[in-house]
Amino acid sequence: MDPLLIARWQFGITTVYHFMLVPLTIGLGPILVLLQWRWVRTGDVRWYRAVKFWGKLYLINFILGVATGIVQEFQFGMAWSAYSRFVGDVFGAPLAMEGLLAFFVESTFLGLWIFGWGRLPKRVHLATLAMAVAGSVLSAYFIIVANSWMQHPVGVQLVDGRPVMTDVVAVLTNNTALTAFAHTMAGSLAVGGAFLLGIAWYHLWQRRRDGIDSVGLDGRVVVGEDPTIRGRDRADHAVWITSLRIGAVIAVLGFGAVAITGDAQGKLMFVQQPMKMAAAEAACHSGTSFSVLTIGDPGATDCSGITYSLEVPGVLSFLANGDFTTPVRGVDELLPQYQRDYGTTVPDSPIYGAAAGTPVDYVPIMPVTYWGFRLMIGFGGVAAFAAAVALWLTRKGTVPAAKPVMQLAVAGILAPFAANVAGWVFTEMGRQPFVVAPNPTPGGIDGVFMFTAAAVSPGVSAAELITSLVALGAIYAVLLIVEVVLLVRYVRGGVAAALPEFDHDDDSDQPRRDDVLAFAY
Repeated sequence: MDPLLIARWQFGITTVYHFMLVPLTIGLGPILVLLQWRWVRTGDVRWYRAVKFWGKLYLINFILGVATGIVQEFQFGMAWSAYSRFVGDVFGAPLAMEGLLAFFVESTFLGLWIFGWGRLPKRVHLATLAMAVAGSVLSAYFIIVANSWMQHPVGVQLVDGRPVMTDVVAVLTNNTALTAFAHTMAGSLAVGGAFLLGIAWYHLWQRRRDGIDSVGLDGRVVVGEDPTIRGRDRADHAVWITSLRIGAVIAVLGFGAVAITGDAQGKLMFVQQPMKMAAAEAACHSGTSFSVLTIGDPGATDCSGITYSLEVPGVLSFLANGDFTTPVRGVDELLPQYQRDYGTTVPDSPIYGAAAGTPVDYVPIMPVTYWGFRLMIGFGGVAAFAAAVALWLTRKGTVPAAKPVMQLAVAGILAPFAANVAGWVFTEMGRQPFVVAPNPTPGGIDGVFMFTAAAVSPGVSAAELITSLVALGAIYAVLLIVEVVLLVRYVRGGVAAALPEFDHDDDSDQPRRDDVLAFAY
């Protein structure tokens, strides 16, 4: 078997799973800051209970995210050493900043937040959470800077066949990184909003199913209590309806920001990686039309497999150029240019080793880029529409009693996750056959690119890669089970499961000072 193919599967599987955890951590963080700020300002018990409950889920996801993320950087040395040698001078700075600065801030202040309940002044305690969340955002920024340099290399010069960083500011302010960062933050907020909406909907439905809450003649909620179960009181209802409506608003606003930043990112891609965008539109020929639906060979890697297309004139030009008339170059026009600029085979250079001279296919796998682009937009749009509907349905203080509607709301949690994953797959697969894409923009640096075929570790055998793939796949499967079991357990337990004080006789909503691990376990 081809070691390159196995290495790509390994990196893809582990990274997709890790990337499902990242947007939830980033998206939930600012929401937690908002909830705790409201508690500090008002002293209202619903805000205290809300931040404790959602904070428990945040911690579970954060811990599993760290565990799965550690492997990502190790893979650069294990399976991609040739790539690491090529980009090492550039990647060293942002990855070091992520590990030594951002993650240090994030983990330190998160620890203070966990153990600071009832020990730190409320405003100081809130500040520790804000700093931890800022560390998460900063960590994401440095990772995106590194990835964006692979998409659009800047701030370097070529020395003995390797890029050497000459302008760290150019690397950190890469326009590709800035737009990708904004897009990622918006997508993460959409994930966090949908997470609140779906889980809060479930608990409000439970209250209706159990007869705690009912609906009056005017259609408005009649909030009740169940004295036999701790935590099932009027404040419990306030936690869920407030969380649901905050989550729905954030999900709608997040998708709006996704659309705006995505448009900016798309216009950059048309300039920086024109073949990626042509493949994403199945645009075989230059023109102005956007493909709504293209049917063809599922395994097609070029235009020979395209058999049917439903198009809307002018839309593709608008996405690329902001007008409806400027033609966008298609695959048939771009392919000869790529072959002329970068060759038909991997260059005969020492850095490419045994890969030198192998043929290069510049057209990404069209079904992956085409449907990845549309699934990203489709799932995001569905999630935003569902959030808007949820705001309307809950305007009178509760959710419908129908179980299928609740199940749809819970399933809707997955839509923005799917949009994020589809977007990541589109971005990475669309860059192929380059692991470091060339910079074709004016002022771009000639020769700073690397073919994926040359990036894999030369001394690693297929058997070794299969072993690591199976081992990592099994470990990640176990971690996935742990994550789901823990989340489901605490979601079903509701607020009472997140507040250890409910296990004691006192009815106080304040943490017990003698229980140092009250929030951690």
